[in-house]
Amino acid sequence: MKSNFNFQLYKNRKIVWFVSFSLCLISIIGMLISLKSPYIKAPLNLGLDYTGGTQITLERSCTGDCITLNTSEISNNIIALNNQDKKFNSNTSPNLSNSQIQLLDNSKLISIRLPFLSSAQSNSVVAEVDKSFGPFNNENTSVEIIGPSLGTQLLKSSLISLLFAFFGIALYINFRYDRRYSFLALFALLHDILIVCGVFAWLGYFFNVEVDSLFAVSLLTIAGYSVNNTVVVFDRIREKGLIENELSFKYQIDKAVGATLTRTLYTSLTTLLPLICILIWGGSTLYWFAFALVIGVITGSWSSIALAPSLLSITSNKEFD
Repeated sequence: MKSNFNFQLYKNRKIVWFVSFSLCLISIIGMLISLKSPYIKAPLNLGLDYTGGTQITLERSCTGDCITLNTSEISNNIIALNNQDKKFNSNTSPNLSNSQIQLLDNSKLISIRLPFLSSAQSNSVVAEVDKSFGPFNNENTSVEIIGPSLGTQLLKSSLISLLFAFFGIALYINFRYDRRYSFLALFALLHDILIVCGVFAWLGYFFNVEVDSLFAVSLLTIAGYSVNNTVVVFDRIREKGLIENELSFKYQIDKAVGATLTRTLYTSLTTLLPLICILIWGGSTLYWFAFALVIGVITGSWSSIALAPSLLSITSNKEFD
């Protein structure tokens, strides 16, 4: 079905720029506040994947199916050790509120990720969890230390992956179109990534939400999705320039965006539906990964049909070759 929307993007371009600029500014402010925070000290609240820490894995001794547990209850019991156990009362004691709890194999396995703990502190955590949620199979209890060097290496690998993705995208669009398109596609991509990071910066500051290796995966996924949508819109703009070259450049863009609007909205909606299902039923492990993708899909759709074409409309008034 062909779309015949009379989309007046050029006329409303200043509104588009204001919305995007405001969102980017709020995101930058959130990242700066997180950077200045004495507890976070980084633009994002980095999880144990990047900072290192202690991982405790416990196997419950169940006859038949284990009773389903609640991760928040386990977390609250561990946090209470800050006030109850002398091993956690000093100023240098780790903040147990940063714990990450995962329930695996139908609640038979409990995986607990914490900041760096001493041997005595790890034993206290195991004893506390065993008291309220045991008994456990002690033979399969494991306590592992994730070193800071491994976390730093993983952080560098994530950043290098993003940079290579940006570079590859720029080369492809530059080869497929020209430098204007390459620059604007990358600009729209940076806009999307910045807003997603800004949302997580605010979540990390107010709700202690941490970013892990899955967050880096979500950013790479968002990059591919955003550029794919932008390329489709740019391709239709070039097509309109060849077919309706009697129109001015800005009207060619308006007609091209109107022609792709239905396709972009349908694609975004069908992408959002499974992500929303993961948010609702996917469990705590995938919750923030799916949440990041939801934000990325929304901002990617916005930048593809509004921001990138509106910026392209002011770069030239010439017809396409």
